[in-house]
Parts: sequence; structure tokens; C-alpha cells
Amino acid sequence: AYKFKARREVTTLHAIKHSVGRTGAVTPYAELEAVNIGGATIRNATLHNEDEIQRLGVAPGLRVVLERAGDVIPKVISLAPDEDRPGEYSPPTICPSCGSELVQPEGEVIRRCVNISCPAQKRGRLIHFASRNAMDIDGLGEKTVDLLLEHDLVNDPGDLYTLTDEHWGALPGFK
Repeated sequence: AYKFKARREVTTLHAIKHSVGRTGAVTPYAELEAVNIGGATIRNATLHNEDEIQRLGVAPGLRVVLERAGDVIPKVISLAPDEDRPGEYSPPTICPSCGSELVQPEGEVIRRCVNISCPAQKRGRLIHFASRNAMDIDGLGEKTVDLLLEHDLVNDPGDLYTLTDEHWGALPGFK
């Protein structure tokens, strides 16, 4: 099958933010000035890891070239041709979710939050547990997990099995 060349646009990188996954991996992503690529408005894009940020030379305030890899996932691929110098990037040293000190195991590119009680990790573990690749719990998606955590009804996947009709009925949108 013929594949069309990926569409590219130039936009401004406003900030480099970091998300924490269920395993504690801290992954950088770009907050961008909104740009339309192939009918989709893009405001965030993957930056993969710290080595990729250094290789690209991207930093907040610089203009960057953005493409949708496979016409789906937006990613920063380079500095804009009109940028004359690469930017400076300082990797985080504390977890953006819980404030714990991050560690970077020797030989790894990814920094990690080692706090097992980190809210972002807890959320990620619950979402993964309910996903199709794990327990495949219908109706237990991200928004429901967020509600359960917000109302302090669960801390780990085992707590899901202790919820009663009264717990569910007390949540907004559940009867």
C-alpha cells in the first residue's frame, strides 16, 4: 500500500512537561502553540526521552517542526529552519506528581519516581489493571478511576473488589 509523506508544520514549543507512568517512568512531552495537521488540532507532542531532547536541541520558546508519525501520533522532529541555535534543557530532579526525588538507574535513559505511593503511579496501575490487556473490566476507564481516587475509595487494584453499591451510588453520575 502506498503511504503518503507525513504532514509537517512549524509551531512554538511553550513548555516541556513530564508525565509519570504506572512504573514510575518520567516521560517528557511538549506543550505547543496549537497547530492544525491533517484536520487535527495538536497542542501536545511526544519528546520520547531526555536524550532525544538533547539531540533535537529543543527548549521552551523555540520554534519546532512537528509531524504526525503514521498520521496519528504527533512528535517533534527538529528545530524550525529559522532557529539559529539549540536551546538548553534541564531534566527534572523531583517527581512532578508527588515531589519525591527522581532516580536514573545506571545505563537507563529514563528517570524514575521510586515512591510506590505516587498518585500518578497509583492511577496508572489502576487503569492498567482494568484495561483489556489485564482484567478487562468494562466501564472502568480513566474517568471512573479518577473519581474513585478523588473520593479516596481505592488505593490499589484489590480495593476495587471491596466496593459496595453504596460506594458506587455515592459517586457523581452513578445510581
